[in-house]
Amino acid sequence: MRKVDNDNMSPPRAMTLLGAGGREPPAGSARHHAPLDPPSPRFMKNITLIRLYLQFTCVVSHLNDAMPRVRANFNLPKRPLVKLKVYEYLSQFRTSVFIKSLLVTTVVQLFVVAKCIVSVRKYRSAVLLLLLCGLCKYSDGKRDDDLHIGGIFPMEGEGGWQGGQACKPAAELALADVNARSDLLSGFKLLLHSNDSKCEPGLGASVMYNLLYNPPQKLLLLAGCSTVCTTVAEAAKMWNLMVLCYGASSPALSDRARFPTLFRTHPSATVHNPTRIKLMQKFGWSRIAILQQAEEVFISTVEDLEAHCKKVGIEIVTRQSFLSDPSDAVRNLRRQDARVIVGLFYVVAARRVLCEVYKHKLYGKSYVWFFIGWYEDNWFETNLEREGLDCTAEQMREAAEGHLTTEALMWNQNANQTTISGMTSEDFRSRLNEALREAGYNIDGERFPEGYQEAPLAYDAVWSVALAFNKTMEKLEKNGLSLKNFTYTNKKIADDIYEAINSTSFLGVSGLVAFSSQGDRIALTQIEQLTDNHYVKLGYYDTQADNLTWLDRERWVGGKVPPDRTVVVNELRTVSLPLFACMTALCIAGVLAAIALIVFNILHRHRRVIQWSHPACNTVMLCGCCICFGAAIALGLDGRWVEPDHFSGLCAARAWLLATGFSMAYGAMFTKVWRVHRHTTKPKVETKKRMHGWKLYTMVGGLLAVDVALLTAWQIRDPLQRRVEIFPLEAPRHHDDDVHIRPELEHCESEHNTVWLGVMYGYKGLVLVFGLFLAYETRSVKVRQINDSRYVGMSIYNVVVLCLITGPVTLVIASQQDAAFAFVSLAIVFCCFLSMALIFIPKVIEVIRHPTERPESGRGSGSGSAPADEERYRELVKENEELQKLIAQKEERIRVLKQKLAEREAAAADGVTQDVQDEQI
Repeated sequence: MRKVDNDNMSPPRAMTLLGAGGREPPAGSARHHAPLDPPSPRFMKNITLIRLYLQFTCVVSHLNDAMPRVRANFNLPKRPLVKLKVYEYLSQFRTSVFIKSLLVTTVVQLFVVAKCIVSVRKYRSAVLLLLLCGLCKYSDGKRDDDLHIGGIFPMEGEGGWQGGQACKPAAELALADVNARSDLLSGFKLLLHSNDSKCEPGLGASVMYNLLYNPPQKLLLLAGCSTVCTTVAEAAKMWNLMVLCYGASSPALSDRARFPTLFRTHPSATVHNPTRIKLMQKFGWSRIAILQQAEEVFISTVEDLEAHCKKVGIEIVTRQSFLSDPSDAVRNLRRQDARVIVGLFYVVAARRVLCEVYKHKLYGKSYVWFFIGWYEDNWFETNLEREGLDCTAEQMREAAEGHLTTEALMWNQNANQTTISGMTSEDFRSRLNEALREAGYNIDGERFPEGYQEAPLAYDAVWSVALAFNKTMEKLEKNGLSLKNFTYTNKKIADDIYEAINSTSFLGVSGLVAFSSQGDRIALTQIEQLTDNHYVKLGYYDTQADNLTWLDRERWVGGKVPPDRTVVVNELRTVSLPLFACMTALCIAGVLAAIALIVFNILHRHRRVIQWSHPACNTVMLCGCCICFGAAIALGLDGRWVEPDHFSGLCAARAWLLATGFSMAYGAMFTKVWRVHRHTTKPKVETKKRMHGWKLYTMVGGLLAVDVALLTAWQIRDPLQRRVEIFPLEAPRHHDDDVHIRPELEHCESEHNTVWLGVMYGYKGLVLVFGLFLAYETRSVKVRQINDSRYVGMSIYNVVVLCLITGPVTLVIASQQDAAFAFVSLAIVFCCFLSMALIFIPKVIEVIRHPTERPESGRGSGSGSAPADEERYRELVKENEELQKLIAQKEERIRVLKQKLAEREAAAADGVTQDVQDEQI
């Protein structure tokens, strides 16, 4: 094997042949003959002229070799690809300069040759001998048994992928192994001409044109780095050149229409996306973020990933990109609450990203990072100072802990399996490590050069070329042709090479090497996780068979699988249980007290103290208080006790209970105070008339009828429904970063809730204000028929004041469930207890003081006596009226008699006076 070193980008005449494979270039036949007699100075001068002539012959030969390429360049299409115009113009300019320099050199040397011809006549034999030696040397320097390929290796540079550091030594090992095989290439030797592209597409294009326009003619190009491969493969089709990429994962390269002559031993980056999707489904992640470097390889990979995510229903919460500084993009990830993040960038940018990840605390038990798997194992702790990162190696290790990587299998997993080269993958690793040690890399200290993982791909790429050339040569020999007949305009041989590469299949050190119809490598995907600063294999995924082989070796920071988002727990705000229990106890006590008072009211209904307070109104009021107590309990019932489906029923129950209970309790008191007011404003004769019970029931029934009409219309037209009020997120109680509380509060509302509340509050407010007015007007009135009118007025004062305060305040504090419930329920309980106490405590005390008072049957107020009692009462009333008439008659008789008696006494007094006067006379 021989390797042509073209790293210095020198013109053709500066290219040197380096010995390899035990073959040294011949030193020339003059070294093996006896020396001639010492020539004279003039002879030496003539010999120099002859050597110039021989050099001219070589130049003309090189010019003849270059002309086909020049013609091929001139035969480019009239409208080449826009991306390549600059490079084509540059190439044409370089070619024209090169031809001009050759022409000038040729003219100068023609004059020298003319002089040489004149001087050479005296030394014909010596000149002939030297001429033969020069021709022999020239013919040996331009062998016909060498096959030349070009290599573009990214060795240095500021960014991108410098994988040529390890891939180039691997390719050289492959060249040595291929050339050592006698059964390959039919005696031809494979030569590699290489240059550094620095993973820059512009420089890569320049390297490609340098390789094409510098002899010898190349049969194929090897390239690495996706951006460079994109440029080279897009241009190479113009010269019918196959391009084999050993380190290019861009999904865009799978476009056969755009890259018809491209193959690659590196799998496409899209092979990682199904693996990532499979992992997300395995761990239940349905919300991810993407952080990418603004390069075509990553842009096309992200587009493919987005398509996969959309297909399986995974949400991409944000997609951030950057050119060189990822700080803003990482900051945006934190703002978007990204937890599962897929990172797509070259290793230099990956170190910058990881440093920013550490600064913004986007690592640990709450975060999962997916990185590209073809970085070196210690990528996160190398070159930190050289790249100007202000994070220490310890900080980088802390931030990198637990991240996942996906990579196509680049090393044969069966370490004992012999490959086509006769080596196992471990044998190749040993040879590669030795070559890298000789190159100055600290392999023993695990300081591997970039591209170490892809080195098997470069090795197998050279073997793919050799096998394809071998197959093509066998096909061409049948037609009397050879690969030496290939030119950049020979599409027939180019198609043969294409078919040979496309059908290549062999077992290499990277595994089974085969190409799809798009020229992509078919490979499995390996999943790894960084644990304790070492990558641990978690499993393998076969994309074609959709088979995930999982080894159950994952280990998460914090001991559990990180969630894909901040877990938001919807926490329903309910009434405090102790508060609800206390208020319920009070309400139950109130209900029991009201029932006891009802029993008391019925048992002592014939007593004067009960009869003269309208027992019917008292009973209605007590029933209304019981309903109000039930409404207070219903206000405390919420989602803790009632399912959401039944909550609308609870809302209706609250409205009906509170409205009807208020109308009955307050309506009974309102009826009493209205009766007192009527008693003071009507004529005295009418005040003596008894007020029948049905009139009292009618007044309370009227208030209830209005409630029923309003509530029925409300329920039918715009029913109350469960509405949930959502509050801002709250911090977790147990300092768990993965969980936040979203408080929720249930309300009973309808679509036009404000209108209905306005109507209801307006109606109730009018009743309250009117009752307050009546109570104030009758504040100093004492009526025998209603002995508790003053206490009823005091109850009305309390109810009105509390209702006027509670209503507006409740609307303000509606979002505070405990305060609202406590305020409303206490107002209800206080009103009911106070009303019952003011009206019934005096009666109870009176009954206790006079337990033996005889019940009276007269002056009843229609307290619900039996029909016989009613009849007896009417008879007594009639008898009383007759007696009153008789008494009136007797009183009239007495008056007349008294008048007559007075007249007699007056007459008698006048007679006595006359007698006295007569006696005096």
